[in-house]
Amino acid sequence: MQTLDFSPFYRSTVGFDRLFNRLDTVVGQETKTYPPYNIERLDDDSWRVSIAVAGFSGEDISIEAKENNLTVKGAKTAPAEDDGREFLHRGIAERSFELRYQLGDYVEVTNAALENGLLNIDLKREVPENKRPRQIPINGVNAGEKTIEDKSVN
Repeated sequence: MQTLDFSPFYRSTVGFDRLFNRLDTVVGQETKTYPPYNIERLDDDSWRVSIAVAGFSGEDISIEAKENNLTVKGAKTAPAEDDGREFLHRGIAERSFELRYQLGDYVEVTNAALENGLLNIDLKREVPENKRPRQIPINGVNAGEKTIEDKSVN
């Protein structure tokens, strides 16, 4: 596995510590392939995570949003062995899973819906008013100037 060294960035940037810490943790993680999922950008500040959860019901799945982490867990109750079903081929995986997503600042879960075997989780960035960019007036500029009106035009 390839190792990335972010230490040059630590020396030449200020305030990006959390970004590089996240990159360090992501580089060390293995890629999860079950269950398959999509991450879709709906617009600049909203996304949808779609997870294929065939065979799971809403009671089998839990979604937890805590701080900047989104955790989706699925666990089926063990079927009774004496239910009389005999499988010739069993291709629908119903094993337990846990998916974790790191969310950006101010990203919140707005909706979750299970439809046609897909769990859709909608996310939206809601930046508080005091964190949004704003124009800062410069005091003293043009403070001593007075406007002279043209009174000849009537």
